[in-house]
Amino acid sequence: MTSIYDFEAKQIDGKSVKLSAFRDKVLLIVNTASQCGFTPQFAGLEELHEKYASQGLVVLGFPSNQFGSQDPGTNEEIGAFCTKNYGVSFPMMEKIDVNGSNAAPLYQWLTKEKPGLLGSTAIKWNFTKFLVGRDGRVLKRYAPLDTPASFARDIEAALAAG
Repeated sequence: MTSIYDFEAKQIDGKSVKLSAFRDKVLLIVNTASQCGFTPQFAGLEELHEKYASQGLVVLGFPSNQFGSQDPGTNEEIGAFCTKNYGVSFPMMEKIDVNGSNAAPLYQWLTKEKPGLLGSTAIKWNFTKFLVGRDGRVLKRYAPLDTPASFARDIEAALAAG
């Protein structure tokens, strides 16, 4: 697999979507959780979505229950939580594993393309973020502590790169 467009994922409602549907878009891919100290980042992610969607940004949230069991709900419950509490209107995907032998192929690829600190391919916690350029290549990886607003300039640069 050579680009993000070689993968598919399931939306939170269970429908498959080929990531090639987002060709020529800038993607921000985030592993999320509903009961995490970083959960308020949903608001910042929604702000980025609202500000930049018309320019080609797509935020994709991937719930995961692998860190402290902080997203134990069903896909339906997670979707309702995100909408009710944070007004999330960007696409939320089906709950997945992001680490280990059952990690989603997309996350296996993302972590190899942009390893974390000291070359680690593991996702350390909820709200790790990957910025993918219009060409389908991973541009940057952001730690859970990095707030969505803190890398808005990187998103603007990726959008401008055309």
